[in-house]
Amino acid sequence: MIFHSKKEDAWNAKDYARTIVWFAAHTLLIIAVLGVLFLWNAGFSIDRITEFFGRENSVRNTVYLVAACFLISASLYFYFYSEHRNFILRTGNINLLFTVLEVSLAATVVVGKTFSLYARPFALCALLTLLLIDRKSAIFMNVASSLFMFLGDLLLAVDPIKIQTVYSCLITGFFTGLLAIYLVYGISSRLRVFTMGFALAIPIFVNCVMIEFEAFKEMPAAFALQSVTSGMLSVVLMMALVPFFEAAFKVLTIYRLAEITDHKSKLIKALIENAPGTFNHSLVVSTLAESCASAIGENALLARACAYYHDIGKLKQPEFFSENQQGYNPHDELTPELSTDIIRSHAKDGYDLIRKYRLPQILADVALQHHGTMPIRYFYMKAKKYTEGELEVANFSYQGPKPQTKIAAIIMIADGCEAKVRTVADRSHENVEKAVREIIEERMDFGQFDECELTMKDLDIIRRSLTNSLTGVYHDRVKYPKLRIGKRNDE
Repeated sequence: MIFHSKKEDAWNAKDYARTIVWFAAHTLLIIAVLGVLFLWNAGFSIDRITEFFGRENSVRNTVYLVAACFLISASLYFYFYSEHRNFILRTGNINLLFTVLEVSLAATVVVGKTFSLYARPFALCALLTLLLIDRKSAIFMNVASSLFMFLGDLLLAVDPIKIQTVYSCLITGFFTGLLAIYLVYGISSRLRVFTMGFALAIPIFVNCVMIEFEAFKEMPAAFALQSVTSGMLSVVLMMALVPFFEAAFKVLTIYRLAEITDHKSKLIKALIENAPGTFNHSLVVSTLAESCASAIGENALLARACAYYHDIGKLKQPEFFSENQQGYNPHDELTPELSTDIIRSHAKDGYDLIRKYRLPQILADVALQHHGTMPIRYFYMKAKKYTEGELEVANFSYQGPKPQTKIAAIIMIADGCEAKVRTVADRSHENVEKAVREIIEERMDFGQFDECELTMKDLDIIRRSLTNSLTGVYHDRVKYPKLRIGKRNDE
Protein backbone atom coordinates (compact mmCIF):
# COMPACT_ATOMS: atom_id res chain seq x y z
CA MET A 1 0.00 0.00 0.00
CA ILE A 2 0.99 3.63 -0.30
CA PHE A 3 1.95 5.30 2.94
CA HIS A 4 1.48 9.00 3.29
CA SER A 5 1.25 11.56 6.05
CA LYS A 6 -2.16 12.21 7.53
CA LYS A 7 -1.35 15.89 7.75
CA GLU A 8 -2.98 17.62 4.78
CA ASP A 9 -0.93 20.31 3.07
CA ALA A 10 -2.45 23.53 1.78
CA TRP A 11 -3.07 23.54 -1.97
CA ASN A 12 -2.44 26.39 -4.36
CA ALA A 13 -4.11 27.12 -7.70
CA LYS A 14 -1.51 25.09 -9.63
CA ASP A 15 -2.22 22.02 -7.50
CA TYR A 16 -5.94 22.22 -8.22
CA ALA A 17 -5.38 22.77 -11.93
CA ARG A 18 -2.81 19.97 -12.28
CA THR A 19 -4.86 17.34 -10.44
CA ILE A 20 -8.07 18.21 -12.30
CA VAL A 21 -6.28 18.03 -15.66
CA TRP A 22 -4.87 14.59 -14.86
CA PHE A 23 -8.26 13.30 -13.71
CA ALA A 24 -9.86 14.65 -16.91
CA ALA A 25 -7.15 13.12 -19.12
CA HIS A 26 -7.62 9.67 -17.58
CA THR A 27 -11.39 9.98 -17.87
CA LEU A 28 -10.99 10.57 -21.60
CA LEU A 29 -8.81 7.47 -21.75
CA ILE A 30 -11.54 5.41 -20.06
CA ILE A 31 -14.07 6.80 -22.55
CA ALA A 32 -11.70 5.70 -25.31
CA VAL A 33 -11.64 2.18 -23.85
CA LEU A 34 -15.45 2.12 -23.85
CA GLY A 35 -15.40 3.42 -27.43
CA VAL A 36 -13.14 0.56 -28.50
CA LEU A 37 -15.58 -1.83 -26.81
CA PHE A 38 -18.42 -0.36 -28.85
CA LEU A 39 -16.45 -0.60 -32.11
CA TRP A 40 -15.40 -4.15 -31.27
CA ASN A 41 -19.01 -5.16 -30.69
CA ALA A 42 -19.95 -3.56 -34.01
CA GLY A 43 -17.24 -5.58 -35.72
CA PHE A 44 -15.56 -2.29 -36.71
CA SER A 45 -18.20 -2.13 -39.48
CA ILE A 46 -19.00 1.35 -40.82
CA ASP A 47 -22.50 0.24 -41.73
CA ARG A 48 -23.31 -0.98 -38.20
CA ILE A 49 -21.82 2.14 -36.62
CA THR A 50 -23.85 4.37 -38.98
CA GLU A 51 -26.95 2.34 -38.21
CA PHE A 52 -26.43 2.84 -34.48
CA PHE A 53 -26.09 6.62 -34.69
CA GLY A 54 -29.09 6.74 -37.00
CA ARG A 55 -31.35 5.39 -34.27
CA GLU A 56 -33.57 7.64 -32.18
CA ASN A 57 -31.83 9.23 -29.15
CA SER A 58 -28.51 7.50 -29.97
CA VAL A 59 -26.55 10.77 -29.93
CA ARG A 60 -28.22 11.91 -26.74
CA ASN A 61 -27.46 8.56 -25.09
CA THR A 62 -23.83 8.79 -26.17
CA VAL A 63 -23.51 12.27 -24.67
CA TYR A 64 -25.11 10.94 -21.50
CA LEU A 65 -22.57 8.11 -21.25
CA VAL A 66 -19.66 10.54 -21.70
CA ALA A 67 -21.11 12.88 -19.08
CA ALA A 68 -21.66 9.95 -16.71
CA CYS A 69 -17.98 8.99 -17.01
CA PHE A 70 -16.94 12.50 -16.01
CA LEU A 71 -19.40 12.45 -13.11
CA ILE A 72 -17.91 9.19 -11.79
CA SER A 73 -14.39 10.64 -12.08
CA ALA A 74 -15.55 13.81 -10.34
CA SER A 75 -16.87 11.74 -7.44
CA LEU A 76 -13.48 10.02 -7.23
CA TYR A 77 -11.77 13.40 -7.16
CA PHE A 78 -13.99 14.71 -4.35
CA TYR A 79 -13.48 11.52 -2.34
CA PHE A 80 -9.69 11.58 -2.52
CA TYR A 81 -9.58 15.35 -2.05
CA SER A 82 -11.60 14.98 1.15
CA GLU A 83 -10.04 11.80 2.52
CA HIS A 84 -6.49 11.58 1.08
CA ARG A 85 -5.65 15.02 -0.22
CA ASN A 86 -1.88 14.51 -0.13
CA PHE A 87 -2.27 11.25 -2.03
CA ILE A 88 -3.56 12.85 -5.23
CA LEU A 89 -1.19 15.80 -4.84
CA ARG A 90 1.43 13.49 -6.36
CA THR A 91 0.82 12.92 -10.07
CA GLY A 92 2.22 9.39 -9.88
CA ASN A 93 -0.53 8.43 -7.46
CA ILE A 94 -3.23 9.74 -9.80
CA ASN A 95 -1.69 7.64 -12.57
CA LEU A 96 -1.67 4.63 -10.26
CA LEU A 97 -5.32 5.17 -9.35
CA PHE A 98 -6.55 5.37 -12.92
CA THR A 99 -4.20 2.71 -14.26
CA VAL A 100 -5.85 0.28 -11.82
CA LEU A 101 -9.26 1.36 -13.14
CA GLU A 102 -8.23 1.19 -16.79
CA VAL A 103 -6.51 -2.21 -16.50
CA SER A 104 -9.50 -3.62 -14.61
CA LEU A 105 -11.96 -2.24 -17.16
CA ALA A 106 -9.87 -3.56 -20.05
CA ALA A 107 -9.78 -7.02 -18.42
CA THR A 108 -13.57 -7.08 -18.01
CA VAL A 109 -14.02 -5.95 -21.63
CA VAL A 110 -11.74 -8.63 -23.07
CA VAL A 111 -13.07 -11.50 -20.94
CA GLY A 112 -16.69 -10.42 -21.39
CA LYS A 113 -16.32 -10.19 -25.15
CA THR A 114 -14.27 -13.34 -25.75
CA PHE A 115 -15.70 -15.68 -23.13
CA SER A 116 -18.69 -14.71 -20.97
CA LEU A 117 -20.10 -11.72 -19.11
CA TYR A 118 -20.30 -13.68 -15.85
CA ALA A 119 -16.69 -14.89 -16.16
CA ARG A 120 -15.32 -11.35 -15.94
CA PRO A 121 -12.88 -10.51 -13.07
CA PHE A 122 -15.41 -8.37 -11.19
CA ALA A 123 -13.23 -8.01 -8.07
CA LEU A 124 -9.95 -7.13 -9.80
CA CYS A 125 -10.14 -3.35 -9.26
CA ALA A 126 -11.14 -3.73 -5.61
CA LEU A 127 -8.32 -6.20 -4.89
CA LEU A 128 -5.63 -4.12 -6.61
CA THR A 129 -6.72 -0.97 -4.79
CA LEU A 130 -6.82 -2.82 -1.47
CA LEU A 131 -3.22 -3.95 -1.82
CA LEU A 132 -1.80 -0.85 -3.48
CA ILE A 133 -3.64 1.90 -1.56
CA ASP A 134 -5.95 1.04 1.36
CA ARG A 135 -9.29 -0.52 2.28
CA LYS A 136 -11.42 2.66 2.33
CA SER A 137 -10.19 3.62 -1.13
CA ALA A 138 -10.80 0.06 -2.35
CA ILE A 139 -14.48 0.29 -1.36
CA PHE A 140 -14.94 3.56 -3.24
CA MET A 141 -12.95 2.36 -6.26
CA ASN A 142 -15.09 -0.77 -6.37
CA VAL A 143 -18.16 1.44 -6.78
CA ALA A 144 -16.47 3.42 -9.58
CA SER A 145 -15.30 0.27 -11.33
CA SER A 146 -18.78 -1.28 -11.19
CA LEU A 147 -20.33 1.88 -12.63
CA PHE A 148 -17.79 2.14 -15.47
CA MET A 149 -18.43 -1.52 -16.32
CA PHE A 150 -22.17 -0.82 -16.22
CA LEU A 151 -21.75 2.04 -18.71
CA GLY A 152 -19.78 -0.25 -20.98
CA ASP A 153 -22.53 -2.85 -20.81
CA LEU A 154 -25.14 -0.22 -21.65
CA LEU A 155 -23.33 0.42 -24.93
CA LEU A 156 -24.11 -3.17 -25.89
CA ALA A 157 -27.51 -3.46 -24.22
CA VAL A 158 -29.47 -2.96 -27.44
CA ASP A 159 -27.79 -5.94 -29.05
CA PRO A 160 -27.14 -8.66 -28.05
CA ILE A 161 -27.21 -8.23 -24.26
CA LYS A 162 -30.50 -8.20 -22.39
CA ILE A 163 -31.00 -5.13 -20.20
CA GLN A 164 -31.78 -7.43 -17.28
CA THR A 165 -28.30 -8.95 -17.57
CA VAL A 166 -26.72 -5.47 -17.54
CA TYR A 167 -28.24 -4.65 -14.16
CA SER A 168 -27.42 -8.13 -12.92
CA CYS A 169 -23.74 -7.61 -13.75
CA LEU A 170 -23.79 -4.24 -11.97
CA ILE A 171 -25.05 -5.81 -8.73
CA THR A 172 -22.74 -8.81 -9.15
CA GLY A 173 -19.69 -6.63 -9.72
CA PHE A 174 -20.42 -4.36 -6.77
CA PHE A 175 -21.13 -7.17 -4.30
CA THR A 176 -18.26 -9.41 -5.45
CA GLY A 177 -15.75 -6.56 -5.16
CA LEU A 178 -17.00 -5.64 -1.71
CA LEU A 179 -16.83 -9.27 -0.57
CA ALA A 180 -13.28 -9.57 -1.93
CA ILE A 181 -12.13 -6.54 0.07
CA TYR A 182 -13.27 -8.01 3.39
CA LEU A 183 -12.16 -11.56 2.59
CA VAL A 184 -8.63 -10.64 1.49
CA TYR A 185 -7.94 -7.73 3.86
CA GLY A 186 -5.08 -8.56 6.24
CA ILE A 187 -4.11 -11.83 4.51
CA SER A 188 -0.38 -11.87 3.73
CA SER A 189 -0.21 -15.42 2.34
CA ARG A 190 -0.52 -15.60 -1.44
CA LEU A 191 -1.86 -19.16 -1.19
CA ARG A 192 -4.70 -18.09 1.10
CA VAL A 193 -5.53 -15.20 -1.23
CA PHE A 194 -5.63 -17.67 -4.11
CA THR A 195 -8.18 -19.85 -2.29
CA MET A 196 -10.41 -16.80 -1.81
CA GLY A 197 -11.12 -16.99 -5.55
CA PHE A 198 -13.43 -19.92 -4.91
CA ALA A 199 -15.34 -17.94 -2.26
CA LEU A 200 -15.81 -15.07 -4.73
CA ALA A 201 -17.47 -17.48 -7.15
CA ILE A 202 -20.42 -18.03 -4.79
CA PRO A 203 -22.26 -14.68 -5.19
CA ILE A 204 -21.68 -14.78 -8.95
CA PHE A 205 -23.14 -18.27 -9.18
CA VAL A 206 -26.18 -17.30 -7.08
CA ASN A 207 -26.81 -14.29 -9.30
CA CYS A 208 -26.53 -16.45 -12.41
CA VAL A 209 -29.10 -18.88 -11.05
CA MET A 210 -31.57 -16.13 -10.12
CA ILE A 211 -31.28 -13.99 -13.25
CA GLU A 212 -30.56 -16.61 -15.90
CA PHE A 213 -32.70 -19.37 -14.43
CA GLU A 214 -34.05 -20.71 -17.70
CA ALA A 215 -30.60 -20.88 -19.29
CA PHE A 216 -29.16 -22.27 -16.05
CA LYS A 217 -31.55 -25.26 -16.12
CA GLU A 218 -30.19 -26.23 -19.54
CA MET A 219 -26.46 -25.89 -18.74
CA PRO A 220 -25.74 -25.56 -15.00
CA ALA A 221 -22.13 -26.70 -15.39
CA ALA A 222 -21.39 -23.83 -17.78
CA PHE A 223 -22.65 -21.24 -15.29
CA ALA A 224 -20.70 -22.88 -12.46
CA LEU A 225 -17.54 -22.74 -14.61
CA GLN A 226 -18.13 -19.06 -15.41
CA SER A 227 -18.54 -18.21 -11.72
CA VAL A 228 -15.36 -20.03 -10.68
CA THR A 229 -13.50 -18.48 -13.61
CA SER A 230 -14.52 -14.98 -12.49
CA GLY A 231 -13.40 -15.49 -8.91
CA MET A 232 -10.11 -17.15 -9.84
CA LEU A 233 -9.35 -14.62 -12.59
CA SER A 234 -9.75 -11.79 -10.08
CA VAL A 235 -7.15 -13.17 -7.66
CA VAL A 236 -4.79 -14.59 -10.31
CA LEU A 237 -4.68 -11.33 -12.29
CA MET A 238 -4.27 -9.38 -9.05
CA MET A 239 -1.25 -11.47 -7.99
CA ALA A 240 0.23 -11.27 -11.50
CA LEU A 241 -0.21 -7.50 -11.79
CA VAL A 242 0.87 -6.42 -8.29
CA PRO A 243 4.64 -6.82 -8.98
CA PHE A 244 4.33 -4.56 -12.04
CA PHE A 245 2.50 -1.89 -10.04
CA GLU A 246 5.08 -2.20 -7.24
CA ALA A 247 7.91 -1.60 -9.68
CA ALA A 248 6.23 1.06 -11.83
CA PHE A 249 4.76 3.18 -9.02
CA LYS A 250 7.15 2.34 -6.12
CA VAL A 251 4.30 0.96 -4.03
CA LEU A 252 4.97 -0.98 -0.84
CA THR A 253 2.58 -3.93 -0.41
CA ILE A 254 2.41 -6.57 2.31
CA TYR A 255 4.08 -9.00 -0.09
CA ARG A 256 6.95 -6.59 -0.70
CA LEU A 257 7.30 -6.04 3.05
CA ALA A 258 7.57 -9.80 3.55
CA GLU A 259 10.27 -10.00 0.89
CA ILE A 260 12.46 -7.22 2.25
CA THR A 261 12.31 -8.55 5.82
CA ASP A 262 13.26 -12.07 4.74
CA HIS A 263 16.59 -13.07 6.31
CA LYS A 264 17.86 -14.08 2.87
CA SER A 265 17.49 -10.55 1.45
CA LYS A 266 20.87 -9.01 0.62
CA LEU A 267 21.18 -6.34 3.31
CA ILE A 268 19.65 -8.41 6.10
CA LYS A 269 21.94 -11.31 5.23
CA ALA A 270 24.93 -8.96 5.29
CA LEU A 271 23.81 -7.67 8.69
CA ILE A 272 23.59 -11.22 10.07
CA GLU A 273 27.07 -12.09 8.82
CA ASN A 274 28.96 -8.85 9.49
CA ALA A 275 27.09 -7.18 12.38
CA PRO A 276 25.30 -9.95 14.33
CA GLY A 277 24.91 -7.78 17.42
CA THR A 278 23.18 -5.07 15.42
CA PHE A 279 20.96 -7.67 13.78
CA ASN A 280 19.84 -9.10 17.13
CA HIS A 281 19.18 -5.59 18.40
CA SER A 282 17.10 -4.87 15.27
CA LEU A 283 15.10 -8.04 15.80
CA VAL A 284 14.09 -6.96 19.30
CA VAL A 285 13.33 -3.41 18.12
CA SER A 286 11.16 -4.84 15.33
CA THR A 287 9.08 -6.78 17.86
CA LEU A 288 8.69 -3.68 20.03
CA ALA A 289 7.88 -1.38 17.10
CA GLU A 290 5.34 -3.81 15.67
CA SER A 291 3.40 -3.98 18.96
CA CYS A 292 3.51 -0.18 19.39
CA ALA A 293 2.34 0.50 15.83
CA SER A 294 -0.51 -1.95 16.19
CA ALA A 295 -1.52 -0.37 19.51
CA ILE A 296 -1.88 3.15 18.05
CA GLY A 297 -3.41 2.07 14.74
CA GLU A 298 -0.35 2.41 12.51
CA ASN A 299 0.84 -0.20 10.01
CA ALA A 300 2.52 -2.91 12.09
CA LEU A 301 4.21 -4.65 9.14
CA LEU A 302 5.71 -1.37 7.98
CA ALA A 303 7.00 -0.64 11.50
CA ARG A 304 8.60 -4.08 11.58
CA ALA A 305 10.32 -3.55 8.22
CA CYS A 306 11.59 -0.10 9.24
CA ALA A 307 13.00 -1.56 12.45
CA TYR A 308 14.89 -4.22 10.49
CA TYR A 309 16.64 -1.53 8.46
CA HIS A 310 16.93 1.37 10.92
CA ASP A 311 20.55 0.54 11.83
CA ILE A 312 21.60 -0.88 8.46
CA GLY A 313 24.16 1.95 8.15
CA LYS A 314 26.27 0.23 10.82
CA LEU A 315 27.32 -2.24 8.12
CA LYS A 316 29.87 0.33 6.93
CA GLN A 317 31.91 0.13 10.18
CA PRO A 318 30.27 -2.48 12.44
CA GLU A 319 33.22 -2.79 14.82
CA PHE A 320 32.69 0.77 16.07
CA PHE A 321 29.34 -0.10 17.66
CA SER A 322 29.26 -1.71 21.09
CA GLU A 323 26.86 -4.54 20.27
CA ASN A 324 29.35 -5.90 17.71
CA GLN A 325 32.47 -5.54 19.86
CA GLN A 326 34.17 -8.41 21.65
CA GLY A 327 36.55 -6.96 24.20
CA TYR A 328 38.31 -4.41 21.99
CA ASN A 329 36.85 -0.91 21.57
CA PRO A 330 38.46 1.10 18.73
CA HIS A 331 37.01 4.32 20.17
CA ASP A 332 39.62 4.14 22.94
CA GLU A 333 42.18 5.24 20.36
CA LEU A 334 40.12 8.05 18.84
CA THR A 335 39.22 11.58 19.85
CA PRO A 336 35.62 12.14 21.03
CA GLU A 337 35.01 14.34 17.98
CA LEU A 338 36.07 11.62 15.54
CA SER A 339 34.09 8.98 17.42
CA THR A 340 31.02 11.21 17.24
CA ASP A 341 31.38 11.57 13.48
CA ILE A 342 31.63 7.79 13.06
CA ILE A 343 28.65 7.04 15.29
CA ARG A 344 26.27 9.63 13.86
CA SER A 345 27.23 8.82 10.26
CA HIS A 346 25.41 5.48 10.48
CA ALA A 347 22.07 7.27 10.01
CA LYS A 348 23.15 8.85 6.69
CA ASP A 349 25.04 5.69 5.67
CA GLY A 350 21.86 3.70 6.23
CA TYR A 351 19.87 6.12 4.07
CA ASP A 352 22.42 5.87 1.24
CA LEU A 353 22.65 2.08 1.46
CA ILE A 354 18.89 1.61 1.32
CA ARG A 355 18.59 3.93 -1.69
CA LYS A 356 21.53 2.16 -3.38
CA TYR A 357 19.68 -1.15 -3.16
CA ARG A 358 16.47 0.52 -4.44
CA LEU A 359 14.48 -0.32 -1.36
CA PRO A 360 11.39 1.73 -0.44
CA GLN A 361 11.95 5.39 0.37
CA ILE A 362 10.18 5.15 3.72
CA LEU A 363 12.82 2.70 5.00
CA ALA A 364 15.56 5.15 4.05
CA ASP A 365 13.68 8.04 5.71
CA VAL A 366 13.32 6.16 9.00
CA ALA A 367 16.99 5.16 8.95
CA LEU A 368 17.90 8.84 8.59
CA GLN A 369 15.39 10.11 11.18
CA HIS A 370 15.47 7.49 13.95
CA HIS A 371 17.96 9.46 16.08
CA GLY A 372 16.59 12.86 15.10
CA THR A 373 18.87 15.57 16.51
CA MET A 374 19.58 13.81 19.81
CA PRO A 375 22.99 14.39 21.42
CA ILE A 376 25.49 11.54 21.67
CA ARG A 377 25.92 11.89 25.41
CA TYR A 378 28.83 9.49 25.95
CA PHE A 379 31.26 11.26 23.64
CA TYR A 380 29.98 14.69 24.67
CA MET A 381 30.83 13.93 28.31
CA LYS A 382 34.13 12.37 27.28
CA ALA A 383 35.05 15.51 25.35
CA LYS A 384 34.19 17.72 28.34
CA LYS A 385 36.88 15.96 30.37
CA TYR A 386 39.51 17.21 27.94
CA THR A 387 38.09 20.72 27.48
CA GLU A 388 38.04 23.55 29.97
CA GLY A 389 35.56 25.78 28.13
CA GLU A 390 31.99 25.15 27.03
CA LEU A 391 31.25 22.73 24.20
CA GLU A 392 28.54 23.08 21.60
CA VAL A 393 26.10 20.20 22.10
CA ALA A 394 25.18 20.41 18.40
CA ASN A 395 28.71 19.29 17.51
CA PHE A 396 28.06 16.05 19.37
CA SER A 397 24.50 15.48 18.12
CA TYR A 398 22.90 13.62 15.25
CA GLN A 399 22.19 15.81 12.26
CA GLY A 400 18.53 14.89 11.81
CA PRO A 401 15.98 15.45 10.53
CA LYS A 402 13.65 14.77 13.43
CA PRO A 403 11.03 12.02 12.93
CA GLN A 404 8.51 13.10 10.31
CA THR A 405 6.03 10.23 10.79
CA LYS A 406 4.61 8.25 13.67
CA ILE A 407 6.48 5.16 12.45
CA ALA A 408 9.82 6.98 12.61
CA ALA A 409 9.00 8.22 16.12
CA ILE A 410 8.09 4.70 17.24
CA ILE A 411 11.42 3.37 15.95
CA MET A 412 13.25 6.18 17.79
CA ILE A 413 11.55 5.35 21.09
CA ALA A 414 11.81 1.56 20.73
CA ASP A 415 15.49 1.82 19.75
CA GLY A 416 16.34 3.90 22.81
CA CYS A 417 14.26 1.80 25.21
CA GLU A 418 15.75 -1.50 24.05
CA ALA A 419 19.29 -0.19 24.53
CA LYS A 420 18.54 1.33 27.95
CA VAL A 421 16.67 -1.66 29.39
CA ARG A 422 19.57 -3.95 28.42
CA THR A 423 21.73 -2.00 30.88
CA VAL A 424 19.24 -2.24 33.75
CA ALA A 425 20.28 -4.86 36.32
CA ASP A 426 16.88 -5.34 37.96
CA ARG A 427 14.35 -5.65 35.13
CA SER A 428 11.23 -5.64 37.21
CA HIS A 429 8.07 -4.16 35.72
CA GLU A 430 8.53 -0.96 37.73
CA ASN A 431 12.17 -0.48 36.66
CA VAL A 432 11.39 -1.19 33.02
CA GLU A 433 8.52 1.30 33.07
CA LYS A 434 10.79 3.89 34.67
CA ALA A 435 13.43 3.38 31.94
CA VAL A 436 10.83 3.65 29.17
CA ARG A 437 9.37 6.79 30.68
CA GLU A 438 12.82 8.39 30.92
CA ILE A 439 13.56 7.67 27.25
CA ILE A 440 10.26 9.19 26.11
CA GLU A 441 10.57 12.26 28.35
CA GLU A 442 14.18 12.85 27.26
CA ARG A 443 13.18 12.90 23.61
CA MET A 444 10.26 15.17 24.38
CA ASP A 445 12.62 17.58 26.19
CA PHE A 446 14.76 17.73 23.05
CA GLY A 447 11.68 18.37 20.89
CA GLN A 448 12.09 15.23 18.82
CA PHE A 449 8.36 14.76 18.21
CA ASP A 450 7.65 18.33 17.12
CA GLU A 451 7.55 17.49 13.40
CA CYS A 452 5.34 14.40 13.47
CA GLU A 453 1.76 13.86 14.57
CA LEU A 454 2.44 11.79 17.67
CA THR A 455 0.00 12.81 20.40
CA MET A 456 0.25 12.53 24.18
CA LYS A 457 -2.33 9.76 24.00
CA ASP A 458 -0.15 7.91 21.48
CA LEU A 459 2.89 8.31 23.72
CA ASP A 460 1.01 6.91 26.71
CA ILE A 461 -0.10 3.88 24.69
CA ILE A 462 3.45 3.39 23.38
CA ARG A 463 4.85 3.61 26.93
CA ARG A 464 2.52 0.88 28.18
CA SER A 465 3.12 -1.32 25.13
CA LEU A 466 6.90 -1.03 25.43
CA THR A 467 6.84 -1.72 29.16
CA ASN A 468 4.83 -4.90 28.69
CA SER A 469 6.91 -6.06 25.72
CA LEU A 470 10.30 -5.35 27.31
CA THR A 471 9.27 -6.99 30.58
CA GLY A 472 8.41 -10.08 28.53
CA VAL A 473 11.63 -9.98 26.47
CA TYR A 474 13.94 -9.47 29.47
CA HIS A 475 12.01 -11.41 32.10
CA ASP A 476 13.76 -13.00 35.06
CA ARG A 477 14.75 -16.64 34.67
CA VAL A 478 14.91 -19.44 37.22
CA LYS A 479 18.44 -20.29 38.30
CA TYR A 480 18.86 -23.97 37.55
CA PRO A 481 20.75 -26.04 40.19
CA LYS A 482 23.82 -28.00 39.15
CA LEU A 483 23.12 -31.69 38.74
CA ARG A 484 25.48 -34.47 37.77
CA ILE A 485 24.04 -37.82 36.76
CA GLY A 486 25.72 -41.20 36.28
CA LYS A 487 29.24 -42.35 37.04
CA ARG A 488 30.55 -38.82 37.57
CA ASN A 489 28.12 -38.45 40.50
CA ASP A 490 29.57 -41.56 42.20
CA GLU A 491 33.21 -40.54 41.93
